[in-house]
Amino acid sequence: MAARESENEFTTTHHVYEPHTAGLPPIRSYATELWRRREFAAAASQANLRAANTMTVFGQLWMVLNPLLLAGVYFLLVNILSGGGRGMDFFARLTAGLFTFYFVQGAMTNGAGSVIGGGKLLLNTAFPRLLMPFSAVRTAFFRWLPTVPIYFVFHIWAGNPWKWQMLAAIPFLFLIVIFSMGLAALFGALQVYFRDTSSFLPYLNRIWLYASPVLWQITDLPARMAGVAPILETVNPLFSLLGGYTEALTQGIIPDFKVWVIATIWAVASFTIGSLFFISREREFAVRL
Repeated sequence: MAARESENEFTTTHHVYEPHTAGLPPIRSYATELWRRREFAAAASQANLRAANTMTVFGQLWMVLNPLLLAGVYFLLVNILSGGGRGMDFFARLTAGLFTFYFVQGAMTNGAGSVIGGGKLLLNTAFPRLLMPFSAVRTAFFRWLPTVPIYFVFHIWAGNPWKWQMLAAIPFLFLIVIFSMGLAALFGALQVYFRDTSSFLPYLNRIWLYASPVLWQITDLPARMAGVAPILETVNPLFSLLGGYTEALTQGIIPDFKVWVIATIWAVASFTIGSLFFISREREFAVRL
């Protein structure tokens, strides 16, 4: 009897699929099981990295070359549109922002396909499904890591300052990861119900890139567009998350307290809403697949 009582929906020997009813499972037991199975997410991420050849020299080289070439294209484009005058300091900031933006994009894209891509695993194994989008974020993070030393090469080349304030970029990076985990969970669940979600994401990401402080800074906006800044600051999460990160990393400036607060709110809100929505629907995934 004691053994039976200690079982839960993940450890029990028999699994019964029942019609889904809206609502959340016991969050405490779910979180405990999620942490206990964390090695599963790491193993799944490592398998995806091997499958994509990103654990080989040439695979990692391509993960760096792809955003680096895009940074070069955008650098030339912005230089042409602005009439020239952009130097290596701008290119260094561009690479820092673009590399990190592509981490968020990769987390969203991989997260969206994580549940659909694990069809037989979902049907045959009992585990917290939230591990799948979280594993996708881990994969995106390890694909982003090789770009860090590349950025510092341009940081040195541009003669950007080395200050202890640059360490403020680390908590912003942590918030970006938390934010990305929420997005991966949200789009992972949406993809189960709306199979065209992954087809829509490239267009969303392209618009999001142009609306984020990657290709431009607030000081770059002409006077007639000054009113756009407060709107972007309110509706675009990456305005504070990515803006604070690049400001600290490239210039050694600690962002304003307001930027910290807004970035934290976006990260916590994304993680909470995305995770709870995913958990509330995951019992229906096996039927939907």
